Amino acid sequence: MNQQIVPIHGKEYLREDGMLFVRTDGILETMVKVPLLVVSMIIVTAVMPIQSSFSSPRTLDLIIYPDGTTHISAEVDVDPLATDYELDLFGSTIDNFVAVGENGFLLTSDVIGNFALIETFGSSTISVEYDIHDLVSKKGRIWTFSLDAPSDFTLLLPKNSAIVGMTNLPIDMKLVNDQNQLTLSEGQTEIDYLFSTTTTPNNPDPVEPISNSDNLMYAAIGSVATAAIVGIVAIIKTRKKSARPIQQTETSQTIMKSESIAPETIFKLNPDIREDDKEIVKFISNNGGQALESELRKKFLQPRTTMWRAVKRLERNGIIEIEKKDMQNLVKLRKNLEEEL
Repeated sequence: MNQQIVPIHGKEYLREDGMLFVRTDGILETMVKVPLLVVSMIIVTAVMPIQSSFSSPRTLDLIIYPDGTTHISAEVDVDPLATDYELDLFGSTIDNFVAVGENGFLLTSDVIGNFALIETFGSSTISVEYDIHDLVSKKGRIWTFSLDAPSDFTLLLPKNSAIVGMTNLPIDMKLVNDQNQLTLSEGQTEIDYLFSTTTTPNNPDPVEPISNSDNLMYAAIGSVATAAIVGIVAIIKTRKKSARPIQQTETSQTIMKSESIAPETIFKLNPDIREDDKEIVKFISNNGGQALESELRKKFLQPRTTMWRAVKRLERNGIIEIEKKDMQNLVKLRKNLEEEL
């Protein structure tokens, strides 16, 4: 017996006049479902978050303070069409988190564990700053900095510190105000360092001083390690010197400049400064050219975020500089302001 195979979606039959008809069941349903499936895929693709493509920071700068706290400054590209941006942090013990949009507008943010949820308000670039206590640990007299960086970054070590070991060879190394500043590549980095300092009454977390007997040994190790790193970096920079143009800077001339500048001169050089910012500049000038941020908040009766925004605005204009002193922000008028403006 011959078996006849009949298609699932089609049946054939012969009319009496000899004309062959093919009836297809389900073709109409299939023709309707396919366009709907395509449209659904397009809609899902359109509404999916695209923040992952903007996750790598444009700039990343770190400063380690003597107590092990690390200050992080980063600039991140984000999607201006997204209302929120989820920023991964380098730990969960976060203090003084501030996010600023590209127009200097302070953005609303909420730190949840090891990430921050930031309202973008249409910004395509976000600048964030925060203090973190998770990156530096101490064992005996050796301090260890550890970071898995998503991009190249700069690291400023504390004063009087000596590197005794590191896993990632720096791209560049230089001294900034008697502090070692390293430029390091992305990936895992561990740096062992030690330093000695005197205990001050105002320091809430004093650094353990190194005894004279151990100081010579650690100093010798640190000197050899630092000299080796500097030598390697110098060789690398010498080899690359012929492949890139020499960039001339006036940094040394700027540092040598130490003349103070009056508030009236600052206002003439920067005519667009706001009136409330002028009062801050006058107070800092009358206070010897520097003041703690807490003193500014107390003087002008401003909340922390409002005063921080004003201070950062003055810093972006090159009028003041911010230093860390005993876990507080010290605001200082720039001595070389007249030449820079």
